[in-house]
Amino acid sequence: MSDGPDWFAPKRYGFGSVPVTWQGWAITLGFVAIIVALAVALGRHPVQLIAALVPISAVFCVICARTTRGGWRWRWGEEED
Repeated sequence: MSDGPDWFAPKRYGFGSVPVTWQGWAITLGFVAIIVALAVALGRHPVQLIAALVPISAVFCVICARTTRGGWRWRWGEEED
């Protein structure tokens, strides 16, 4: 499914992926840093915090899905072909 870089590997069970290259780790750590910064800055304004987190999380999920080897799908633990 992914013709681009493989920054993430699919989880063996369930849905999603984990970072496997420095680019994947950099994107993940940057995402976490942005979330922490927003939580500190907007901690007393939950509506604004949620409004800021939703698009950032969506962009992060799209990046993860497009750079995951084999794409995102539900996995039951079987070995990949």
